[in-house]
Amino acid sequence: MRARDKELGAFAEKGLLAGFGPEEIEAVLAAARRLECPAGKTIMREGDAGETMYLLADGEVEVSKNLTLKLGLHDFARAEKSMTRISAAIAPVFGEMALFASEPRSATVTAATTCVLYEIDRAAFWALGERNPRLALELVRRIAAILSSRVRKGNEEILKLSTALSIALSR
Repeated sequence: MRARDKELGAFAEKGLLAGFGPEEIEAVLAAARRLECPAGKTIMREGDAGETMYLLADGEVEVSKNLTLKLGLHDFARAEKSMTRISAAIAPVFGEMALFASEPRSATVTAATTCVLYEIDRAAFWALGERNPRLALELVRRIAAILSSRVRKGNEEILKLSTALSIALSR
């Protein structure tokens, strides 16, 4: 089985493209650029301008964020905190916010292992929408669901941290 066929099969089973037919998956991947990244390569960096989304076809990536810590009255330190490690086994998508807004990247993503990615830039995504509005609408709906889920999870984490801080400060 060719690597491309294996990737198509994996995308059809899980993640953003799950349930799409081969023609629809091919249309999405035709709008993308296939990349192979060695372990340790930074795929996107927090704070940089971004206009691409990535579909992870093979490998694992690590997502991290910069933290600023106050060490004294006028002294600050920066540290990078690993947030999560994600695998192609769940067919993740990342960088999707860049398709909709010209905002800086919200996290750094680094290849933890050798990775195969499909990179879709904003212009190619919207051109796909012009050619196939039904497919684009379904992709936008799915991306909105992913973003909604991430916001909900973030809100839950903030509530937990706020509660813990409140308890700690009340003692």
